[in-house]
Amino acid sequence: MGTTASDGDPFFDAVRLLLLLDAAVTDIDLREANTAPTDAVGVVRTQTLLQKLDFWLRYPDYLADELLTEYEKSGEQVLLRLATQILDSDEPELRQIPMLRFKFGAYEPLDMPMSVLSVAGLAVVRSSRTDQRVRHHDYFLTTRGRQTARSCIQDFPALAWYGQRTRLVVALAQGTGMTGTALRRRQYLQRDYAGTGLNEEIASIAERARQRLAALQSTTAAQA
Repeated sequence: MGTTASDGDPFFDAVRLLLLLDAAVTDIDLREANTAPTDAVGVVRTQTLLQKLDFWLRYPDYLADELLTEYEKSGEQVLLRLATQILDSDEPELRQIPMLRFKFGAYEPLDMPMSVLSVAGLAVVRSSRTDQRVRHHDYFLTTRGRQTARSCIQDFPALAWYGQRTRLVVALAQGTGMTGTALRRRQYLQRDYAGTGLNEEIASIAERARQRLAALQSTTAAQA
């Protein structure tokens, strides 16, 4: 699993993941009390969850399409408005950071960016192991990491988009059931995603999502 879909910048990836951790961490419970860093403010449990959250951050078109699905279920206009903002812009083309599909869905090695965060004292990875393999990883955000994430958004306006988008991604995930398994199942419902070959780059669905948006807007206007 050493192949990536793009020659990413580990420092840029580290910043993106830091902002994602800040939005996504939940309270540390008794299971992690003995392994959590003393300065940890929260945890993202399992690499699968972090990868699936990162996928929606890296593919705005897939995120928008999921917002349309939620709109069809609930009729909440804010969901249609958010999807429209994404799809009526060039965001799906400019913001996409490709990922490859592996056995369990979208994947990119996290070792390098997490090493950057770890060396700086911003995040810590703890691994649960058996004699044969690593069972799962827990990603702890430190106090310094939270402070750095929030100061980055204040000090660098170009990162404000990531601050806003990470919160939207997490809100969508919470409605799905904020676990890696739940998000993996949901993302595999997308036929283009599920139909991508192993080790192949997951393609954009921007055009299909825009056609879906136009149809929904037309239906909404007809019912007004």
